[in-house]
Amino acid sequence: MLRLATWNVNSIRIRLPLLAELSKREVPDVICLQEVKAKEDDFPFDKIRQLGFENIALYSIPGYNGVAILSKPPLSNINKYPHVGRDDARHISAVIDDKFEVHNIYVPAGGDVPDAKNNPSFAYKLDFVDEATEFFSNKGIKPRLLCGDFNIAPSENDVWNHKALMQIVSHTPIEVEKLNRFFKKGKFFDAVRKIYPESEKIYSWWSYRNPNWQTNNKGRRLDHIWIDNELSSAVVGTKICKYFRAKERPSDHVPVIVELKI
Repeated sequence: MLRLATWNVNSIRIRLPLLAELSKREVPDVICLQEVKAKEDDFPFDKIRQLGFENIALYSIPGYNGVAILSKPPLSNINKYPHVGRDDARHISAVIDDKFEVHNIYVPAGGDVPDAKNNPSFAYKLDFVDEATEFFSNKGIKPRLLCGDFNIAPSENDVWNHKALMQIVSHTPIEVEKLNRFFKKGKFFDAVRKIYPESEKIYSWWSYRNPNWQTNNKGRRLDHIWIDNELSSAVVGTKICKYFRAKERPSDHVPVIVELKI
C-alpha cells in the first residue's frame, strides 16, 4: 500500500509545522509540494528528513514557485522540466521505489483577466497546459502518477457555482477545454473522482479573501491526482483534508491524498 499526498503549501518554511502534522496524522509515504517558495539553500532538508522523508527531490528558484517530492521509499531518475521556455520551477519527476513515475506539476495561475491577448499571464498558462499535453502524450518509463496544483477546476461540481465562475480564471471554457484535452490525450484516470463521484461537489482551495469560507463554502477543486489508466484498479482510497484550511496560518490549498494498493 502507498499513500501519496499533494499540497500547495504556499511557503514551506511558514507551513513546516503543518507539514509535520500532515506527516503524523495522515501518514503519507510520499508528499508532493508546490509553491515551496525557497531556494535550495533555504529549503529545510534536515527538518523534513526528521519527519521520515529521507529522500527529497527539489526544483526551486529564489522567492516563488518551486516543487518538491518528499518520499520515504527510494527515489531515482529525478528530472526537472522547464516549460514554455521558462526555467521557473514548476515540474519535477522521480521514479518511486522503482515501481512508478510520479510527476509533480504547478500550473501557472494565469492572473485575473481571462484574455490571452491582453493578459500575458493567462496566455502563458494556456501555453503551459498545451505544452504539458504534448509532453504527457508519450508514455513514461514506468506507470505514471501526475499530481499537483493545476489551477483549473474542470467540472461543474469542482466549483461552488458553475455559472458564476465561467468568466473567472480557473473555470473558463478555454481552460476547461485544454485541461480535458490534456487528460484525454495522456490517457489518465482521475483518482480522486473514483471515490468522490462526479455528482458530488468537492473543493481543495478556498480563497484567503473570503473570511467566511467555512460558512459559504465557496471553494474550487484546483489540486488533482491523475494516474495512468492501467493503475485505476489500484486506487483504494482518497481524502481531501479540508480541516487543514482551518489551521493557524494555513495555506489556501489543502492536502489531497490518494491510497494505492501497489
